Amino acid sequence: MANEGLPINPEILTWARVRAGISLDDASAKFKRIGEWEGGKSLPTYPQLEQLSDIFKIPIAVFFFPSPPQVPKIEETFRTLPDSDLQQLPKTIRMLLRKAKALQLNLIEMTDGRNPAPRIVTNNLSFTPSVAIAEMAATVREYLGISIEQQAAWPDAEAALKEWRNVFTNVGVFVFKDAFRDEDFCGFCLYEDNFPIIYVNNSSTKTRQIFTLFHELAHLLFHTSGIDKFVDDYLEHLDGDAKRIEILCNQFAALVILPDETLAAELRGQLPNRDLAERLAAKYNVSRETIYRRFLDRRLITQREYEDAAGFWASQRNNRDTSGGNPYWTKLSYLGRDYVSLALKEYHQNRIDETKLAEYLDTKPKHLAVLEDYYVRGGS
Repeated sequence: MANEGLPINPEILTWARVRAGISLDDASAKFKRIGEWEGGKSLPTYPQLEQLSDIFKIPIAVFFFPSPPQVPKIEETFRTLPDSDLQQLPKTIRMLLRKAKALQLNLIEMTDGRNPAPRIVTNNLSFTPSVAIAEMAATVREYLGISIEQQAAWPDAEAALKEWRNVFTNVGVFVFKDAFRDEDFCGFCLYEDNFPIIYVNNSSTKTRQIFTLFHELAHLLFHTSGIDKFVDDYLEHLDGDAKRIEILCNQFAALVILPDETLAAELRGQLPNRDLAERLAAKYNVSRETIYRRFLDRRLITQREYEDAAGFWASQRNNRDTSGGNPYWTKLSYLGRDYVSLALKEYHQNRIDETKLAEYLDTKPKHLAVLEDYYVRGGS
């Protein structure tokens, strides 16, 4: 029964809490008897396991394993961030990393480890830190199969973000979103041979989210996980290939979104000023800062002018998460239709029950019917 204590391995409960970076004192504030549970002196009920699963970001089933699973720490895959930065990641970001890993494992479980995409970009393309970045950008752009004319035809940045997200899914990269509640972090990616994923801060502007998609794609193509921070001051703590990869990821994102030949054509007979940057940003659905950085790289403007313009545009931004209102639309937007479709397919083919479906969709069983109704109505 729901109120009966369930026999779990206390070692797994301790493992899950420590892995989540939560102290026993902090956990005790919500679960007064967790010390007893970890000591094997009493047992949690199923509703309590549901709460623990949500907070520690692990499937409920893991609590019933005979021993803690041998899962490497997520931080071990981040080769381009200094240890000091990894150790100082905010709890909210650490929680999102764990949530992302859970979603990645869900994908593997739902598909028996076979990515449903017809081709996987990270399997077909791979680069080393010695790559010529313009050549890498051109190769990837051709692989994705989106012309600059198609990109310019998208009506606005929101439509462009949806289109790019679909393009990424079609080449094997699932994209998830969330409100990070931390403007310093724009997104991250988790590399995996068959299911590389990207996680984007939905509180960022749409154009910044697009830039983050490509920054993280570059990480995946270097076969490493990565984090995109709004300010790249951490670069001074890096050296060797790690530093070069981070620099290349930023360059790659800028070049793929707006190829050099396109920018050169747009600059002919034009003054490289803020007005032009705003027109090009609107035309190609990229950020004004990206355009202005390209002007700076071509030595068309000064460092001072770039900083002044970037500061001015930053002051105009509204970084609050505006997806809200309806939690069902938000849930579908964050998970993405392709991921939700896989989960619903498993359920309707009787491969999983409601409890498992709710776990996959990070919701309560009582919300499943309404969430599916929104999905059918076209939530994205």
